[in-house]
Amino acid sequence: MKQQLFIYGSGRHTVPFLKYMAEATGKPRPNLGFLPTASGDDKGYIIRFYETCKHLDVMPHVIGVWVNSYEHPTSFEDRISQMDAIVVGGGNTLNMLAIWEAHGIDSALKKAYENGVVMGGGSAGSLCWFNGGTTDSRPGALSIVKGLAFVNKSHCPHYNSEPSRRPLYHQNIRTGKLTDGYACDDNCAIHFINGMVHTSLALDQESHAYHVFLKEGQVREDRIPNRILV
Repeated sequence: MKQQLFIYGSGRHTVPFLKYMAEATGKPRPNLGFLPTASGDDKGYIIRFYETCKHLDVMPHVIGVWVNSYEHPTSFEDRISQMDAIVVGGGNTLNMLAIWEAHGIDSALKKAYENGVVMGGGSAGSLCWFNGGTTDSRPGALSIVKGLAFVNKSHCPHYNSEPSRRPLYHQNIRTGKLTDGYACDDNCAIHFINGMVHTSLALDQESHAYHVFLKEGQVREDRIPNRILV
């Protein structure tokens, strides 16, 4: 079973990225699920998801966590398993992962991923799939958070849009606090198949993705060749 992950730097919904995810399923009018956990199931964010999906040949679904048993008899695992692709939104990564663990959503996502459901997202929705990275989920300063490690590398979203991200990511790799990994500018994405980079895609010529690693005591960046999505 092919395992696919499609991540990008920004958490906002864009037609080209969601269209690519939908096509990666290989199914006509796939079930596309949105997990807005990191934003607290923000209503505006959910509305923008539905508005974006109007431009796509998909069946949109929202999997919220602020629920009760009486109105939601279907388990999270059952709902997730019925999706063909799942996009995770941006927000507070630390809170999202804690909620997922409490509900068993992390295990349900892992099972679905291994069964071929395409996973992805941006910002918190990209960081969560890796073994760790820097997050603004805590007060005071950017800090390290551990992820689900579907891809056993570190990750840095917002690589070009938040000035503190790049130098801190380099520092954490240099000091061994993070493993080597992948960074994405806001408008760039990486498609992984079976844990390996398949391709990189961007919305404009200025946006890129990188493999960031330590070599001979120095942090290096290898830009991943990309193509422009239209």
